[in-house]
Amino acid sequence: MTKQIERALIPLWLLIFLQAGISASSLVVEIVAGRMIAPYVGMSLYTWTSIIAVVLAGFSVGHWWGGRIAAQATDRALRITGWTMIAAACTTAGATLLLRAFAGPVVENLQHPLAAITALSTLAFFLPSLFAGVPAPILTVAAMRERDQSERALGAMFAAGAIGAIAGTLLAGFLFVPWFGSVTTLLVIAAIYGIAALICFWLGAASRREVLVSTAGLCLAFLTGLGALNLPTVCDRESSYYCLRTIALSDDPQDPVRLMVVDHLAHGISGREDPRLMYTDHAAMLDALPRMRMGRRDFTSFHIGGGTYSVPRAWADRGISGITIAEIDPEVTATAIDTFWFDPTTATIVHGDARLALRNSAQQFDVIVGDAFTDIAAPEHLVTQEFFSLVSNRLAPGGIFAMNLIDNVDRLDALAAVVTTLRAVFSSVEVWTEASTPIPNERRVFVLVASATDSPVSAIDALAPEPIRFQALEPAFLNGILAQKNARILTDNHAPLTHLMGFDPVID
Repeated sequence: MTKQIERALIPLWLLIFLQAGISASSLVVEIVAGRMIAPYVGMSLYTWTSIIAVVLAGFSVGHWWGGRIAAQATDRALRITGWTMIAAACTTAGATLLLRAFAGPVVENLQHPLAAITALSTLAFFLPSLFAGVPAPILTVAAMRERDQSERALGAMFAAGAIGAIAGTLLAGFLFVPWFGSVTTLLVIAAIYGIAALICFWLGAASRREVLVSTAGLCLAFLTGLGALNLPTVCDRESSYYCLRTIALSDDPQDPVRLMVVDHLAHGISGREDPRLMYTDHAAMLDALPRMRMGRRDFTSFHIGGGTYSVPRAWADRGISGITIAEIDPEVTATAIDTFWFDPTTATIVHGDARLALRNSAQQFDVIVGDAFTDIAAPEHLVTQEFFSLVSNRLAPGGIFAMNLIDNVDRLDALAAVVTTLRAVFSSVEVWTEASTPIPNERRVFVLVASATDSPVSAIDALAPEPIRFQALEPAFLNGILAQKNARILTDNHAPLTHLMGFDPVID
């Protein structure tokens, strides 16, 4: 009887500490899950929706299982909790290995992006969440047993779980991922789970045999983590926003050409020898169309998104000054400088959200370039009527706004919505694309040009890097698309651009 009383009177502060620590760790894993899956399927509303659903499903099963375990004697329940913490450590440390082993086959065989995202989330992060969800009800019951004012203990344990979740979310975003990276963060969390396991075994008066077996389990978690650390890195740079990779496209050391991959998407291509040569359709149009509209004179420009900084680099090489670039990720800028030959002295660089940067600037620009549209991770706050009104206010007389947009030629719902929204602000809205017959189900690149007047020409030739003719869609054809789609104006209150783009992005 004395032994049971000692188990019942475990210090409440220690149980609160365990509850908060495990809760914080589980939320760190949830946040890191999005960062780790992004290189394979991108980061979007769908990615976070799937991850949160999978993690919550794991917590739910873990809580249910923990409730059944909590019905047993406190010391036995705590020992079982120790085993679940070892399982949490092993599965958390092994999440990286699972992603590396199965991401390719999953993405290749599940062409539907939502299915691929959900499958990867479940494969790598369901079990870590399940095992991390087990302790909460067990520790809470242990805190309430044989204790005066058990209701207060219950409230304290719930509060500890919530505070831990808040702390874990903040630590993941502001400490672990920026400082240590995703893989190391998971290993730190695995180590915390291991410490929690040892504490639970100690509180549950584990036998010598259980201690030896648990030590073997912790060694397995350590070896799994060691294997994850020794894997080749996916990212050349891992920032708070993106996984960045640089891929050499040319074997000629005298004429290097490089590709920047942001998460899972090719984001831009640049060559060292000819800064003016564009290698993609969208860069070629964003370079040529504003220069066509402005003529050969010098003009000021504001660029939304940096990427490889190909267009600002080309314009600076042509002697165009007054270039301002808003890039949210400083690591993208550092990569452009280090490996894509961008000279930062040729432009003013603002590291922050482009909408805030434009709102906080009193300057007017001749050209504003929107180059932040990528796949299903569409920046919805940059395609609303309120934002386009801000853009219009920041344009000098005779200025233009040019933005890229990607849409499926069989749908064009996103294109119709953005054009309709632009027309609510600008007198003239043109849609430019390659002058070629669309292929069924093609993901086509468009550049929208908005201003007070129409362009003087309806077609231009540019290198991308081969000669390509780009043309503006005929007004009657464009009006027919808008009439068919009956698109609504996108606003800050309602801009379902991700939904309008459909569920068919390319993932690789």
